Amino acid sequence: MNNSHLHLVVNHLPIIFPIVGIIILFLGIFTKSEVTKRNGYTIFILGALASIAAMATGENAEDAIEKLQGVSKDLIHIHEEAAELFAGFSYVTGGFSLLALFSSWKNYSISRFAPYIVGLLAIITLFFAQKAGTTGGEIRHTEIRSGFSANQQENIGTDDKKTSDRDHD
Repeated sequence: MNNSHLHLVVNHLPIIFPIVGIIILFLGIFTKSEVTKRNGYTIFILGALASIAAMATGENAEDAIEKLQGVSKDLIHIHEEAAELFAGFSYVTGGFSLLALFSSWKNYSISRFAPYIVGLLAIITLFFAQKAGTTGGEIRHTEIRSGFSANQQENIGTDDKKTSDRDHD
């Protein structure tokens, strides 16, 4: 497994964890279950840890992929900036979740407000997760870039077929 592959393996986790965490946290708020809220906090903490892994593998993935034909360094830079912002919010959400988890266990009065603060942070984090995920996908998936049309997709398929046919002649 090379650096690019490792980044592709871990980079989805920081996006998935907050989605699952929000669902569980809101379920805990709705049912007034501290145990469920604690599970949500734990998932946000795992999301922050997964962000560390994604950021740690990103630079090596960049070094490997920027040499490939058709890869835009501008798109890589845009993704890198979006990922750094997302990671920052993920760390903050994970940190507040750690405090919320502790205050819930100790039954501190702040634990009444903690799920709402963490929930708001998680929603903001997901906004930036979407940006980081989309910009990362645009690096190699031309079909999701703005301005891409179905005609371009058809031409890509046609060009590939012509090249393929020439290779067999």
